[in-house]
Amino acid sequence: MNEHKFDGMGQIYKQFRPSYPQAFLDCIFSEIGLSKNAVFADVGAGTGILTRQLLKTGSTVYAVEPNDDMRAQAEADLKCFPNFIAVRGTAEDTKLQNNSVDCVTAAQAFHWFDRARFQTECLRILKENGKVVLVWNSRDGDSTLVQENERINRAYCPNFKGFSGGMRSAVKAGDFSDFFCGTYEEKTFPHPLTMDKDGFIGRNLSASYALKPTDSAYSAYIAALEALFADFAQDGFVTMPNSTKCYIGKV
Repeated sequence: MNEHKFDGMGQIYKQFRPSYPQAFLDCIFSEIGLSKNAVFADVGAGTGILTRQLLKTGSTVYAVEPNDDMRAQAEADLKCFPNFIAVRGTAEDTKLQNNSVDCVTAAQAFHWFDRARFQTECLRILKENGKVVLVWNSRDGDSTLVQENERINRAYCPNFKGFSGGMRSAVKAGDFSDFFCGTYEEKTFPHPLTMDKDGFIGRNLSASYALKPTDSAYSAYIAALEALFADFAQDGFVTMPNSTKCYIGKV
């Protein structure tokens, strides 16, 4: 099952995965017409990266996450928010009540879901006129840094099928007509990611396809990533061209 793809990766995911720009957060509320005390289901919440940002608006957030390690990281980090509720559920069975949320979000996660079953679950848990927001941080495929990073992953990681679980081309095309009902909004926000060497290596290792220390090619993989960082670094940092892409609509 997909919920086990990130077993044991909660700490590295929490530490090295990027958050989302404020312009994206503002867009969610303005496009949907939500108040800052809205109720969200953040499905596939992982370690709670987007969950935290939604909580800071004053919203109530059900963080639905099937992976115990990832959810434990979210619970430890976000327990200080009284409007945070962790739920051991899946995209297809969130465990939430009927008509209980104003908005469903899925950040860096939709490509793991069964689309048809997730659509049915969204219809069940959303209030009338509620909407779904799908969002990804998406690397710029025209960037030489990104292209070389992809080449290394293809060379060393047998499970690598492209960034964002092979969804990069689909995200770029914005083809979600089989999920949303009728028209949906597509928004893009510039969100370049500046990382030191540890951040760059950690960002790669936080992916589901990344090699583990027990893999025979792990040392060579790390060496290749370190060499790539050295090639592109300026004053100890690289900046990866990246955009936050979101899709907002009814299901």
